[in-house]
Amino acid sequence: MAVCPGPAVVSVSTGCLEVSTTIYPYTAWKDSMIHSAFENAGATISGVETAYNSLKKQGKIKEDMYFVAFGGDGGTYDIGLQSLSGAVERGHNFVFVCYDNGAYMNTGFQRSSATPCGAWTTTSPVGKESAGKQQNRKDLTAILVAHDIPYAATASPHNFKDLMNKAEKAFATPGPAFLNVISPCPRGWRTPGEATIALAKEAVQSCYWPLYEVENGKYKINYKPKGDKKTPVADWLKKQGRFAHLFKHPESEKLLADIQDYIDKKWEELLQKEECLG
Repeated sequence: MAVCPGPAVVSVSTGCLEVSTTIYPYTAWKDSMIHSAFENAGATISGVETAYNSLKKQGKIKEDMYFVAFGGDGGTYDIGLQSLSGAVERGHNFVFVCYDNGAYMNTGFQRSSATPCGAWTTTSPVGKESAGKQQNRKDLTAILVAHDIPYAATASPHNFKDLMNKAEKAFATPGPAFLNVISPCPRGWRTPGEATIALAKEAVQSCYWPLYEVENGKYKINYKPKGDKKTPVADWLKKQGRFAHLFKHPESEKLLADIQDYIDKKWEELLQKEECLG
């Protein structure tokens, strides 16, 4: 919001951000903020943007305003995907920001479709029958790009300048823009709070969370780790308690290898997209 060029209306779906910034009777928001249900941040902000356009056409509003929606991965990848998809398909002028911590952290740490393969959550338990979540995470940024929106990007809090530049681009883009931001969660990741930014950085170094943007169909990778700077994803997983079980049993070696193969495959795909569509 620090780079938003003017007054904004913000729609925040149920989640950690909404809970932590609106403790009654206080609010951290300087702009108008609407608490949306889990599933409809996209629908809410598109309705407000439509009302604004009508009132401005009638001369009842003079100033330019901006429209932003925030959702966690649960409220974006899963429950809120239908309203987000509809809003961007209709071409509403707004920015949607997903803060992706890889589970439904606000409701007790259940798996979402953004949860990484192998992670322990309360609904992807670890035991004789299961070694955590068995599926790879959904590639939501690719899904939003497939809507042919003018701007989509991934970002990380460890690279603040890159994040701010992308937010500025998103606000300046006419039509829908999407930012997917990795957001380590000490509670759910079972990691120390002071390790948050380092974990975000290592997610990028390992190519688990590549930094890239897609402007009008053109791909640009913003950071390419070279040589030994591309770290094994196991190094990153090992620092998180939600993956501790993977390093206690030899039978998990194949799953760790599969996770690394998947990340390498997605990274190569991204490099090819940049080469062909950059």
